[in-house]
Amino acid sequence: MSLRSDPLDRLAIPDGTTVEEHDLVADGDVVVGGQSVVEFGVRGRNVIAGERVRFGGDIEASEDCRLDMWCDVEGNVLVGEDAYLGERVHVAGQLMVSGDLDIGDDVDIEEGFEANGWIVIRNPMPTIVFLFVYLSQLLRMGEQEAAEDVWNEVTGDDREHDPVLVPRSARVSDDAWRVSTPATVGDDCRLHGNLRAKRITVGEDTEIFGSLRAKDDVSVATGTVIHGDVTTRGGTVRIDRGVEVRGDVSCEDLELDDDAEVDGAIRARGEVSIVRSEGEESVERSTDEESETTGTDPDDGTDADAGAVDDGEHGTDEDTGPTPAIVRVDDDPTPAIVRVDDADSEDTADDADDPADGVEIPDAEESTNGEMPSEDGLAGVIAEAEER
Repeated sequence: MSLRSDPLDRLAIPDGTTVEEHDLVADGDVVVGGQSVVEFGVRGRNVIAGERVRFGGDIEASEDCRLDMWCDVEGNVLVGEDAYLGERVHVAGQLMVSGDLDIGDDVDIEEGFEANGWIVIRNPMPTIVFLFVYLSQLLRMGEQEAAEDVWNEVTGDDREHDPVLVPRSARVSDDAWRVSTPATVGDDCRLHGNLRAKRITVGEDTEIFGSLRAKDDVSVATGTVIHGDVTTRGGTVRIDRGVEVRGDVSCEDLELDDDAEVDGAIRARGEVSIVRSEGEESVERSTDEESETTGTDPDDGTDADAGAVDDGEHGTDEDTGPTPAIVRVDDDPTPAIVRVDDADSEDTADDADDPADGVEIPDAEESTNGEMPSEDGLAGVIAEAEER
């Protein structure tokens, strides 16, 4: 991530994040922008909150926890390493710190605190200001690579788990996740509450117990279940295969996979596209190509109007009448080819005086060796013609 970019320009829920019994549980860090409201507890690696952030539950950080000025926590704060509490922070429960504690003036901890390391009473510098000052000093000293490493450490570019990013002035609760920025939900997540954002992207195999509403586009990946409506004011809704939307879909344009399921009504003011899955789509495309080329290619030997097959390539007569029978007699070393027509066969059955009537005997040029068949072979041919 570039130093000029804003890490809190979106709501980012990484892969595997869940909301369990009013707690937001993440494998990585949790970063909350200033003046936000998180109405449930938070559990993560590092928990960092800006100014005037209010938490409606406990905070559990396996490593560090930093709360800027005027933060309010309605539960306990449990920290695995070091803790930094700014001025006028309020904690309704206990504060338990395994490492060092930096605490500012007028901090109110109703049920007491305990720290196993050093306790320093001072006003810690706000997180954003501290980060800005630290990076500026490194850049002033010409340590560009060190500054990039610090920034990547904070933003999580090189970490195993991406952080949970809550933008400034957001409101997160069991009822709704309301942000004015784009929102991204990763794979294998489980969230409670309606999601309201500028643009929404949901990953695979995620379950959201609420609806999705955005001003712009909404994209839902494979295997996700939405227990609510999917609505956009003027964007496009894209629903991949295996998605279950247990509500209505309202949008400008819609791209719906034919393997997706929508329980409610679909309202689209613009175009509606039904997209097949990748394997089925390729089959359909090849079938369409064949149907388009049928009867148009002069070399394929197919007549699109009558369905007849070219006699030159497939050996089938174009005549729609009875197909003559071709009989090959193998009694003689030189086979004789006899052509029997249906009309001649009927005449043969009616006229017993001339048994050879309706039998065409090939000339010598038609024989393989230029000789007429023997008398025994000719008698066999005549007998077989009479049977027909």
